[in-house]
Amino acid sequence: MTAKRICIVLTTRGNLAKMESTLTAITAHQDLALQVVIGGALLDPSFGDRVDGKIFRIDERLNYTTDDKTLRGIAESAGRCTIEMSRVLAKLKPDILIVIADRFEALAIAQAAVCQNVIIAHLEGGEVSGSIDEPIRHAISKLANLHFPANEEAAERLRRMGEHAGNIHVVGTPSLDLLHDININDKEALTKALEIQGRGPRLDLEQRYIVVSQHPVATEYLKLTQQIEETLQAVKNIALPAVWILPNDEAGSPEFARRIGRLNEDKSYPPVRYLSNLTFADYAVLVRHACCLIGNTSSGIRESAFLGVPVVNIGSRQNGRMRGTNVVDVDFNAKAIVTAARQQAAKQRYPRDTLYGDGHSGKKIALVLAQHKPVLGKTIAY
Repeated sequence: MTAKRICIVLTTRGNLAKMESTLTAITAHQDLALQVVIGGALLDPSFGDRVDGKIFRIDERLNYTTDDKTLRGIAESAGRCTIEMSRVLAKLKPDILIVIADRFEALAIAQAAVCQNVIIAHLEGGEVSGSIDEPIRHAISKLANLHFPANEEAAERLRRMGEHAGNIHVVGTPSLDLLHDININDKEALTKALEIQGRGPRLDLEQRYIVVSQHPVATEYLKLTQQIEETLQAVKNIALPAVWILPNDEAGSPEFARRIGRLNEDKSYPPVRYLSNLTFADYAVLVRHACCLIGNTSSGIRESAFLGVPVVNIGSRQNGRMRGTNVVDVDFNAKAIVTAARQQAAKQRYPRDTLYGDGHSGKKIALVLAQHKPVLGKTIAY
């Protein structure tokens, strides 16, 4: 029997971390043949050593991003992504394409697959959140033939959207798999990464510090300056050293990076070490030992719950997502952020929460891909 060709497109550092266990499980399965496409931020040379050859062979590259990081520029990047993905699919001819989550390019990738009769498996559909991620996620779910939601609540939403129950498989979040395989207390690699890749004052990771990770919210584009200023003021008032993870490639991210890069010019500001890239293992160690994670990243909802890390989630980007008891929600208000952060930091740790999986998602996904026979055509199930 010919092995099924399974194509996965990776476009961000989060994609890479999320899919590593799945890539490994597909490679190990005798009935599956892995195809890997990288694009977006992962074409940045700073990612090369981590991507090329270390984990898997790269079959194609997807060059679609423009230098324009406005809303129009992101829309144009999405258009270019559809065109480029059409070329890639015509060349690789996969049996199944895995589309990850809800970024703007994910919908463009799915659109190219639908037009070329390629079966789509969608990871993390059925969830609820804010920003443009919300409609994009549901649009991809309606294009998909096979679904890998993270939990039962998300699976139930997919059923209510008219997706056939037999095509829905609850597998958890694959990024949690990696947390089983790393020494969460080993700070040596993290210290080296911060030294090499970070900018700003050096931090002593044995002392109290916070982690900040805030992304622009596309549906609140006109408020981006106000929102980042509230967070900047809050971090100043918290008065603890900080490691700030710069945002992904999205509308408004250059402005965020510019303001964060100027922080250390203010001598009254606490020391901030900032960078755009960490391996998942280094990031997990960083967050695990922080007093608190502040921002609007989904890692505050998923991985941080599994690690028991106190989180202050700001604004609407994660609205409606299931969260553990480790998360406190606030608006973009410096005073509210500071109050919540101090309360969270005082709690130190929360119990592990398996709301988003038990750490064995990659093997579950590979097994379904090998055994399931999704049908190309689809209709609403009710």
